[in-house]
Amino acid sequence: MNDPSPTSPNGWLELAVTLAIQAIASLALLTLPAVAPLVGVAVGLPASLIGLFIGLVYVGAIFGSLAAGAVVDRWGPVRISQFGLICGAVGLALCCTGSPAAMAGGAVIMGIGYGPITPASSHLLIRNTPVHRLSLMFSLKQTGVPLGGMLAGAFAPALVLAVGWRGGLLCIAATCLGCAALAQPLRQRLDKDRNTGAAIALNRLAEPVRLVAGDRGLRSLAVCSLFFSAVQLTVTTYTVIYLHTELGYGLVAAGLALSVCQLAGMAGRVIWGHVADGRLGTLRTLALLAAATAACCIATSQLTAGTPWLVVMALLAVLGATAIGWNGVFLAEVARQAPSGLASLATGGTSAITFLGVVAVPPLFAWLASATGSYRTGYVALAVVLGWCFFQLIRLHRMALRAA
Repeated sequence: MNDPSPTSPNGWLELAVTLAIQAIASLALLTLPAVAPLVGVAVGLPASLIGLFIGLVYVGAIFGSLAAGAVVDRWGPVRISQFGLICGAVGLALCCTGSPAAMAGGAVIMGIGYGPITPASSHLLIRNTPVHRLSLMFSLKQTGVPLGGMLAGAFAPALVLAVGWRGGLLCIAATCLGCAALAQPLRQRLDKDRNTGAAIALNRLAEPVRLVAGDRGLRSLAVCSLFFSAVQLTVTTYTVIYLHTELGYGLVAAGLALSVCQLAGMAGRVIWGHVADGRLGTLRTLALLAAATAACCIATSQLTAGTPWLVVMALLAVLGATAIGWNGVFLAEVARQAPSGLASLATGGTSAITFLGVVAVPPLFAWLASATGSYRTGYVALAVVLGWCFFQLIRLHRMALRAA
């Protein structure tokens, strides 16, 4: 299962590097959603269009994920992760122009860089992570996503209010470039298995999808992850806007609430990774998360301006722990089921399908909110989708038991 020639005992160095890169990439991606109401006023666009921005990011991420297997093979996971961080900086810089066309282009560029980061990290971790703690290690790495979101929620609004929205975005762009530079000394050691003669061709973009489509287990996991990721990104994208526009929270207070949600997501990823490595197993853990997240979405739709602040924070904490907590468990299972040496290819293929949900659902959520005049209907719709996932995962678990 693990690739030969590990670069460090037990994968701790790889975990530290991939966690840091994932966190900064996530910070770049979620900075604009965290300050959407303010930026929307500045450029004359409704804040709800942030869903379209996120959709464009993940259009780029689909192509980045499909190319991940080939480019990681040729240039190595660290070099490709550095490329992703540079794309994040370029995308944020384009957003600073305030031009809708430039912002759309910046979103796509950010996505192209963001897509290969997770497959690159899987390539590093699967080589030397012990099987008995695979879910935990992948979950620890994936805490970088909510960590980046927490940083965006905690600092981006205050930064934008202090130095202006353009200055704030450029500060985050500089952080991306700084992280890419800090990774350079480790590049030779961690990219030592790269194949500099590997071909890069358009026809290789289909390889990850063919791998996933041809494997029943990977295919089923990918379809369920499509909906999980759609719910996660919708929740993290619209939490600030929902609290600000419908519950009357100030921008900084709403950003701090998003940080609570993301911090709980970090804790959730570690907890669920430990649970999945234990007796509950991967599929039943994911089914439990689907049910719990659905219940939280229903509860979120019932919040009002008069709901006590502590109740709102507690609910958002549980929502974050469940809606954000699934990813590491999913990626560990993909790495387990991938053929030897093809973890980045399988992760790229499943990630491309995962990102399809992110492309489609946040814009649909925005449309539903616009059509009904409230974000509440959208949260109910998310609960319905997760209910379907719950029953599918229970079915997959039973099928796995019969096949064992």
